[in-house]
Order: sequence, then structure tokens, then C-alpha cells
Amino acid sequence: MAALSSGMRINRAGDDASGLAVSEKMRTQIRGLRQAERNTQDGISFIQTTEGYLQESQDILQRIRELAVQSANGIYTDADRMLIQVEVSQLVDEVNRIASQAQFNTLNMLTGRFANPNEGGAPVASMWFHMGANMDERRRVYIGTMTAAALGLQTAEGTGISISSIDKANSAIGLVDEALMKVSKQRSNLGAYQNRLELTAQGLMIAYENTAASESRIRDTDMAETSVKFAKDQILSQANLAMLAQANTMNQGALRLVQ
Repeated sequence: MAALSSGMRINRAGDDASGLAVSEKMRTQIRGLRQAERNTQDGISFIQTTEGYLQESQDILQRIRELAVQSANGIYTDADRMLIQVEVSQLVDEVNRIASQAQFNTLNMLTGRFANPNEGGAPVASMWFHMGANMDERRRVYIGTMTAAALGLQTAEGTGISISSIDKANSAIGLVDEALMKVSKQRSNLGAYQNRLELTAQGLMIAYENTAASESRIRDTDMAETSVKFAKDQILSQANLAMLAQANTMNQGALRLVQ
């Protein structure tokens, strides 16, 4: 009756001690898998946000390169180039603004906080995506420094690239090409991370559903089987009661005959 009313075959350890132990371990795994899937989705959001900021920076770099190519043309005077330089300087400042203000949950993403030390970075924190239900099922993500100085667009003193002469404009084209390559590489890495996380999320959901189904078979009541058994027990009980009632009636009849 308890199995039918609660919907669970195992309501206490005495019902099935080994089954309860297995069921509890599965429940631990189920909850871990569900949270790991949420972690993975959060990781995807983090990557998408970061990639969006990098897209802005890359668009700005494309514009700086365009202006450098324009300034490298000999038809412009120095005064013309100074006017172009004004826009270039503003764009370099915008690259810095994006890097300093790009955040996810108050975490700065493009200032080198999560840079790869093997590539010359000096990270102050680690970005780990915990993508499994158990210990050490995680992956570290690196995001390089994307300030103007790190991209080669500005000196340590804050002086930006110059296109004030044909030769300087020509050199600036090469500098911007290198900056574009750095940003493109970082975006490619993030894209690879995102693809992996999406596949991981799918796998986690499959594992979650299968483990939940297995746990249910161990712990939950088989309603069809239990209902049949309950009905059978009721029939037997009613039959026993009927037989007892009939026996009592016969005994009373015999007693009346004797009297």
C-alpha cells in the first residue's frame, strides 16, 4: 500500500538496502549532471559575450587599417594626414575602452585576467568551466590581453600609432595586420571552445535523462505490477472473509439444530 500511495518501491532502507544505496548514488550523479549542464550553458554565454566584444574591436581595427591605407597614398598632404590621424587616435582609444569595460558578471575579460602564461600572458585568475558531475571534470579557458598596447597599436607610454607620413602610414598597415591576426586567433579559439561546450551540453543532457530513467527503475514503483498484486491481495482477503462468514453461518445453523 505504501508503494502505491508514495509511488516509490523503496521508501526506507528496510525495503531494499542495496537498492537504496545504488539509488542514492544515482541521485547524486543526476543532480551533478543537471548542474554541469547549467554550468556549460553559462560557459557558452561567457564565450558569446567575449566574442561579441572582440567583434567590436576587430571592426575598429579594420577601420584603422583602412585609414592607414588611405594615408599611405601620396596624394595627401601632411595636413590631410593629421586630420586622418585624429580619427585613428580616437579609434585606438576606443579599443582600450572596450578592453577595459568588457565584463561578464563583473569579471574583466580582455585585460589579461585570463591570459595564457605559455603565450607570454600574466594571468591574475583562472577561468575554469566545470563541465561534469564529478571532481576534475573541467577545462581551462584562456583569453589574451586585447588592449591597444597588447595589440601593438600603442606604446607603454600611451603613444598611439602614427600615420602622419607616408612611411609611418605604410608601417601602420603592418602593425594593424598583426593586431587583426591576434584578435582573429582569439576568436577562433573561443569558437572552438563554444563548439565543444555545445557538444558537452548535449552529452550531459543525454546522460542526465538515461541516469534518471535508471534510478527511477530502481526506486520507483512499477505501478502495473504493484496494482495487480494489490488487487490480487484484495481478492484473496475478501475471499477469506467470505469463507469465514460462511463458516460462521454454518456453525450457527448447526447450533440451532442441536438446540
